[in-house]
Amino acid sequence: MAAPPTAGPAAAPEAPQKHRRTARSTGRPERRRGLRRLLSFWPQYVAVSPFFLLFLTFLFFPMIYSLYLAFQRWDGIGEMTFVGFDQFRFLIDDPTFWLALRNTLVIWVFATFPMLFMALVLATLLNSTRRLTSFYRVAYFVPNVTSVVAVSIFFFSAFSDRYGVVNAALQAVNVPSVPWLNNEWTIKAVIAMLMTWQWTGYNMIIYLAGLQAIPSDVYEAAKLDGAGPVRTFFSITVPMMRPIILFTVIISTVNGLQSFTEPQVLFGSNAANNPNSGGPGQAGLTTLLYFYHQAFDNNNFGYAAAIVWAFFLVILLFVAINWRTVQGRRKG
Repeated sequence: MAAPPTAGPAAAPEAPQKHRRTARSTGRPERRRGLRRLLSFWPQYVAVSPFFLLFLTFLFFPMIYSLYLAFQRWDGIGEMTFVGFDQFRFLIDDPTFWLALRNTLVIWVFATFPMLFMALVLATLLNSTRRLTSFYRVAYFVPNVTSVVAVSIFFFSAFSDRYGVVNAALQAVNVPSVPWLNNEWTIKAVIAMLMTWQWTGYNMIIYLAGLQAIPSDVYEAAKLDGAGPVRTFFSITVPMMRPIILFTVIISTVNGLQSFTEPQVLFGSNAANNPNSGGPGQAGLTTLLYFYHQAFDNNNFGYAAAIVWAFFLVILLFVAINWRTVQGRRKG
């Protein structure tokens, strides 16, 4: 009688082969089920597809094309000429670009920090009142939804050197008139005031939402300890609002460094031979206005693309600094 077969060395490879067949046979149905599950959501994908199509057409493709254009010399009509990094080298030695960048940073400093401080103070005052709160919210937020062009025209009329309302008010109290739109620093101050007037209400709404999340017990305990309104503001409100304040600093940095419409409307057509130059002494020439001037006044689209990409790196640098600040404060 023959002995029963035993599992020897020759039979060992059969188990892995069978296991691989089982894995393949079970893997294919799972992939099919996953594909069917993915296709079952096609109505939702169709519903959101217009956004992605518009994003790809009007944002992503122009962004990539502008990067390609930064390495070309092109006047918008003729053929492109590849120049490599020549335009970036010229950008480094371009004094007008550094003047525009300096103007942009000065206007950003003049506008951002007073604007955020005023927004926080207004939000604190509004949070402490119980009457007409809806009216104040709408009133402070209206400048943000008002046309920037209309506001710029109003500021141009109000700060006009000859017929401006501001100089008329100064003369009424025996104060000499100020050449608001003809002086290097007052030009920057007018643009900064315009941006402050427009964005204070927007940041106030954000701060108000953060203040309403602070427990009222904290303020009641501060009152019991004898803390006044000013001490409460700087010792309780500001520290507890720090993450929101840093968030608004980042958003205001991105928006403030992209100032274009304000100087463009104020000084866009004041010189027939050199439009969009930023006013007298180019004091209001911001980086994006310089980009617009090179692209649509000088028809130098390649160099304009190089300007805007260099400025994009500057904005990334400032955002990284703010982000580093946020992370450092959280760890601390």
